Amino acid sequence: MSVKTNNIYGKIVISDKTIERFVARVAMDCYGIVEFASKNLMDSIISFLKFGSEVKGVKVRSSGDRIFIDVSVIVKYGVSIKAVVEALKESIKYRVERFTGMLVDTMNVRVMGVKE
Repeated sequence: MSVKTNNIYGKIVISDKTIERFVARVAMDCYGIVEFASKNLMDSIISFLKFGSEVKGVKVRSSGDRIFIDVSVIVKYGVSIKAVVEALKESIKYRVERFTGMLVDTMNVRVMGVKE
């Protein structure tokens, strides 16, 4: 799917893959995020077979002018997980809405582990 909108200059289409890559960059800028993690073994295998065409740990779906984001991350050992996740959600929501001009309807963050 893709996010579609119109303005005075014409039609704008942003693919979900583009938004996934943008979300990955925004997330890595957040303090306490070490890396992304696949949700399960099947996602790991699919990601491996596609040779990097997808961003591991980030899934974006869109419907109309709404964006739904799922992120699976590994956080830094010793930080407040709640604080890191809240900051991550706020940062991604704000920057994706500014980037696309659409609304982030739902954002789920799954912490898959901690790492030094």
